[in-house]
Amino acid sequence: MTEMPRPAHGHHHHDHGHCVETALARAEGLCERRGARLTPLRRQVLELVWAAHKPRGAYAILEDMDRAGGGRTAPLTVYRALDFLVAQGLVHRIESLNAYVGCAEPGVSHAGQFLVCGTCDEVVEMTDPGIAAAIATAAAARGFTVTTPTVEVRGVCAGCATTPADEPARTAP
Repeated sequence: MTEMPRPAHGHHHHDHGHCVETALARAEGLCERRGARLTPLRRQVLELVWAAHKPRGAYAILEDMDRAGGGRTAPLTVYRALDFLVAQGLVHRIESLNAYVGCAEPGVSHAGQFLVCGTCDEVVEMTDPGIAAAIATAAAARGFTVTTPTVEVRGVCAGCATTPADEPARTAP
């Protein structure tokens, strides 16, 4: 099982700039090999998804783009860029949060399994072949064809579980 390299509540020292640059370099290489265009706009959206190290909604990304560019970006433009990034396996959509997170293993076919903290919205991506196999087997036994084997498990992360009830949960930087 592999997990996304995301710091939990800022407890780990993390070279954030290096992490974002690595994700962008992987995306550029992957798109080049596939003949897909990682336009400047798509690259900017990917960078904003990765920069937060937490799930980002399309409108939060849109606000960041408008702030950075000093103009208005159409929401449809951001959604199209996100659709491209999802289709290329560069980001995952977390349905329960209506938000997006960067994929730690772009270019590697895998079923998304996510642990989603209901307190701070931290998301940890897992790739457990046993879970994917169980879904495929159960679906096949029922004559069902799985097209999107994404699993989201809501709960409480370790950081929030150890935070006293009267103290607000901390989020990753």
